[in-house]
Amino acid sequence: MHLRRSGLTAVPPEVWRETGAEVLVLAGNELTHVPDDIAALTRLHTLDLGHNALAAVPEAIGSLPALTRCLYLHDNRLTRLPAALGRLRTLSYLNVGENPLAALPEELGDMAGLLELRAQHCGLTGLPESIGRLSRLRELWLRGNALTELPDSAADLRDLRELELRENALRAVPAAVAGLPLLRRLDLRANAIRDVPPWLAHLPALEKLDLRWNEVAGTEAPLVALRERGCAVLA
Repeated sequence: MHLRRSGLTAVPPEVWRETGAEVLVLAGNELTHVPDDIAALTRLHTLDLGHNALAAVPEAIGSLPALTRCLYLHDNRLTRLPAALGRLRTLSYLNVGENPLAALPEELGDMAGLLELRAQHCGLTGLPESIGRLSRLRELWLRGNALTELPDSAADLRDLRELELRENALRAVPAAVAGLPLLRRLDLRANAIRDVPPWLAHLPALEKLDLRWNEVAGTEAPLVALRERGCAVLA
């Protein structure tokens, strides 16, 4: 069911009768509420609620057994995410960006199937320690928050390939990054980083490092070493 930009202020009741639906797109409307009736859509694998005016996520979302592909919640008015999201253990893509969340729930770590997490421009000052349990995560997008560090548990994201930390409040390259053997792209633009740690040159899979708009000299030894082995370094 595709009801994108349909001028909806409420979800039509007939939607909940489409119990065989696998995709529900309600993006770009004026929804302020989604009822727990959504629990009837037991075959739903993709749900798009982005670009609305939602102040809360229905707890019933955590009861959707087939929600395994994508959940879009970006660009709403969410100030918190329900613990029920932790029950979506096979969901592979979650976008909660552009919401005034300030924090992500500890239950996030229960979402073991996540491959990609987007939480850009959410006012985050930290991440839950449980994030290290997302052992399958490949992409983590955190642009435009207020992060000063990553939790130590982030070093357990051993399958991470792309990490975006642009426009945060980092004063150093987070130490947890040293434990990411498959990391290919690291975006640290527009932070307050002054020094580059020697271990950065030894990240085995790094292909692109972006340090622009920091206080880092592009001639520092680790950056020279990365360039010499073929890594694209922008500083």
